[in-house]
Amino acid sequence: MLAFSTALAVGAAACGSSASPDGQTASSALALTAAKVQVVATTTQLDDFVQVIGGDCVEVYGVLKPNVDPHDYEPSPADLDAMARADLIVKNGVGLERWLDGTITSSDTKATVVDTSAGVTLRAGDAEDPAGDPHIWQNPRNAKIMVTNIEQAMVQAEPACQAEFTANLSAYTAKLDALDQANETAIGTRCSKKLVTNHDAFGYYVDRYGLDFVGSIIPSFDTSAELSATDIATVVAAIKAQGVPAIFSERSLPPKTADAIGREAGVRVVQGDDALYGDTLGPAGSDGATYVAMVAHNTKTITDNLTCGG
Repeated sequence: MLAFSTALAVGAAACGSSASPDGQTASSALALTAAKVQVVATTTQLDDFVQVIGGDCVEVYGVLKPNVDPHDYEPSPADLDAMARADLIVKNGVGLERWLDGTITSSDTKATVVDTSAGVTLRAGDAEDPAGDPHIWQNPRNAKIMVTNIEQAMVQAEPACQAEFTANLSAYTAKLDALDQANETAIGTRCSKKLVTNHDAFGYYVDRYGLDFVGSIIPSFDTSAELSATDIATVVAAIKAQGVPAIFSERSLPPKTADAIGREAGVRVVQGDDALYGDTLGPAGSDGATYVAMVAHNTKTITDNLTCGG
């Protein structure tokens, strides 16, 4: 699929080498010399996944940037240009990127589209997202399926790099297993497991770790959904009735409404540096800059604030 020099085509068998501590492998002569697989990743989580699995064999263009809401995103000319030049377009699927199909058509790309949700058991959808709950990455076990789908597509795109892709996948899935176990252990020790969030983005996380989802400020998978007075009254009543200790704000959403509900319900609002990462990763250097760091931050924030007695 990609253009290689005659010498590489004859002499190179793969572009893998020894694994580094973060799960990626060191670059090899082939990876440095060969044209890289051009990948467009729609979300920040997928951008991270592609970079980890692809290593030095890929070049990644991330459409969404940290703290940019994926639900109502408007693609830019740069996005269309990147898609036109791409070998692979990697999407979350389950209707998260409602803007994607039209963008692909407009770009006239010949890229293979990789739906990372393939094989994931979906939670039921709602009126806005009838295909299912799109926040599949919130369960690390689903993330393992997603990165496996990415690895398989990369091998098809560039078989010469299969050894690197496979080694990176193996190292990273081990990290995801460790993350999953750490989450289970930490949450299992909490005496309160009642969760209220900004919007309904944590269903897969809640289901995996046995939390009790009381409700969300925005009662929808979509952050752009309208909030009614009835919705506010309902969530305030539930918080009071069930003794919820805290409301968890999200980094990519303004905390104004959560603050108002927290005051009315008489509970603290977790926000600022402690706010959860819902739909996007954080910027470079933050404690949510990678998928693993994001989930670890969320688990620590949740367990630190789910204390009995408020």
